Amino acid sequence: MQPIIAWTDSTADDCSLCEPRAAVSPAIGHVLDFIEQNYAESIALSDLAVMCGLSLHRFVTVFREQVGIPPHQYVCRTRVRQARMLLRQGLPLAAVAFDTGFCDQSHLSRHFKRHCGITPGHFAGTRAMRTNAAA
Repeated sequence: MQPIIAWTDSTADDCSLCEPRAAVSPAIGHVLDFIEQNYAESIALSDLAVMCGLSLHRFVTVFREQVGIPPHQYVCRTRVRQARMLLRQGLPLAAVAFDTGFCDQSHLSRHFKRHCGITPGHFAGTRAMRTNAAA
């Protein structure tokens, strides 16, 4: 079965994170909204399953079918996407890690590198060089 949401790659500047483009069921849509609003908090899959009125196993299955990735991966990608935005604003890495729900800076770095292909420090440095060159 193919996922309902089509994922698109962003430009290299924005890493290759995904943005949903298609509709999902109202229950999964509610979960997506909850994740977007609460990404910095600890989010338990069991709580998300309860929001949908599904068992944990069924929730993970339905989420993956409709969104195309498991819920935990969606949470991590949301956090990395938010971290990118904060890094663009020039915030320190430790503050970005804390503000986006990662345990520490190394936790952010592992996920950021996995999703973007570069470390957050390199991303921030590259952004700073581009800003200075444009000025």
